[in-house]
Amino acid sequence: MLEKLGIPLKVVVSNCDETFPANSSITEGVRAVAKRKARGIEALDTDWVLGADTLVHVEGQVLGKPTDEAEARVMLESLSGRTHEVVTGVALVGPGVEESFAVSTLVSFAELSPEQIDWYVKSGEPMDKAGGYAVQGLAAAFVEAIEGSYTNVVGLPLTETIAALSKAGFAPWDIWKEAKR
Repeated sequence: MLEKLGIPLKVVVSNCDETFPANSSITEGVRAVAKRKARGIEALDTDWVLGADTLVHVEGQVLGKPTDEAEARVMLESLSGRTHEVVTGVALVGPGVEESFAVSTLVSFAELSPEQIDWYVKSGEPMDKAGGYAVQGLAAAFVEAIEGSYTNVVGLPLTETIAALSKAGFAPWDIWKEAKR
């Protein structure tokens, strides 16, 4: 999403520990993991590092990325006909700056038939997605309503991320001005 806005970046996978701190809330947990991810990349020759962590939870149950097709089915069954929350923690680490925040969005799924779940799982799309689905992909067919940030459900709350970058002195608008010169 940032590349589409013309923001130059390099994607680097952080191999940090993604477990939540003990006794943390979901919001505190995703912020902590996002900070860990961003700090884990600081050793690179980079001015700014942006880390993010997204999770899905429904009725007190946290849904990470499914480990296999059976777990993906169970996740989709738990989301079927219900509203769940998607929470993304974002951390920005740069010269003299460390800021983090979390954004929450409610997503309502239609009632899913076993055939719909099988079709979706067989597509392979759920396998590397928090909650076992990608709202920007085939699972868009299951979403009845979104309350909050759509880009948060995709994995990066764009409006809030751009605001954090601007506040930290890295104004994306300046990049666009320079590119037009």
